[in-house]
Amino acid sequence: MSDLDNVENADLRAEIVQEIDRRGPISFARYMELCLYHPRYGYYTSTRTRIGKQGDFFTSSSVHSLFGRLIARQIVQLWQHMGKGPFTLVEQGAGEGYLCLDLLDALASETPELYVQLEYRIIEISTDHRQKQKQNLASHVTAGRVIWCELSELEPFTGCFLSNELVDAFPVHVVEKQDNVLQEVLVNCIDEGFVEELAPLTDSRLNDYFELSGNPLVEGNRAEVNLAALDWMAQVAQRLVCGAVLTIDYGYPAAELLAPWRRAGTLLCYHRHQSSDNPYQYIGCQDMTAHVNFTLLEKIGEEHGLKTLYFSEQYRFLLGLGFLEELIRLQALEIDPKRAQALRLTLKNLILPDGGMGESFKVLVQGKGLGNIELLCARPIRAIGLPAGI
Repeated sequence: MSDLDNVENADLRAEIVQEIDRRGPISFARYMELCLYHPRYGYYTSTRTRIGKQGDFFTSSSVHSLFGRLIARQIVQLWQHMGKGPFTLVEQGAGEGYLCLDLLDALASETPELYVQLEYRIIEISTDHRQKQKQNLASHVTAGRVIWCELSELEPFTGCFLSNELVDAFPVHVVEKQDNVLQEVLVNCIDEGFVEELAPLTDSRLNDYFELSGNPLVEGNRAEVNLAALDWMAQVAQRLVCGAVLTIDYGYPAAELLAPWRRAGTLLCYHRHQSSDNPYQYIGCQDMTAHVNFTLLEKIGEEHGLKTLYFSEQYRFLLGLGFLEELIRLQALEIDPKRAQALRLTLKNLILPDGGMGESFKVLVQGKGLGNIELLCARPIRAIGLPAGI
């Protein structure tokens, strides 16, 4: 039976039920942690196809290698600005390794003087993903460019910390405001079925989250609270000596994420390229995500020495790095008009706001010890020549 035939992991369901029987109702963050990261049965830790047509979702790096090649240009500029010395590039949650592959291929061919000084560290909790990464990155591993480590093992480094669609999959607490009081959504089990119930907050930081965001939760509304993201940002900032943190994910500033009209939060699940807001089906066989609060990533970063250098939509980021120029170049290489059109449609998924990734995905670049730097990605759209037909 293929992993596409699986609709639920019965062993994982049984373990969650046993934990609830033993401990009582659990936080949604704990439930999400078990569904995604259980050591044996979690969605991200078990062996299955997650990315691409045969999986549950696409990522920007799975759309086309151009995504990684454009990011490589920003990495090169950082390296040049920092004096062209040894450079460590850390990627956490590298999936099957395609973003790393595209970055390293681009650097090896276009900036070999950086490639030979580069140490690419991958932080990956999934054994399944590690195996696929090692297969896909074999040539670069042989060249001594790639090594694996845990975040806790990461020594202070100079370079760049990169993540693409990582933070949205951190386990989140879920809270509601009822009768002007914040209450937490807990997960209980009745007759083998999971149900939600409201209870007092299990962590005092849940209250602090909204105060730090500067946007109180509106009466009757529900929201996700990603405390793990705040801890993660603090850890990353503390390990970076000099360089940048580049975070790509879907999310919003706090004012938009916690807007009064967003009544039910942003939690979404993905199974076979279908999205839903039901986390209690396809247990262990669907992805679960919540939009990132970029305002808090900036604030926590600032508390630990990071300065926000850039924040915008993915389409602006890619356009600044030369997306249109590369699209034109790649199309010119295609002799077959149908293939050229297919290429154009594929690449436009990276920048289109409706039905694509261009607007829902945001890019945050934070720096430490970089002084004044005008990032290449910040090139304004008005400075880009727009040829006819684009």
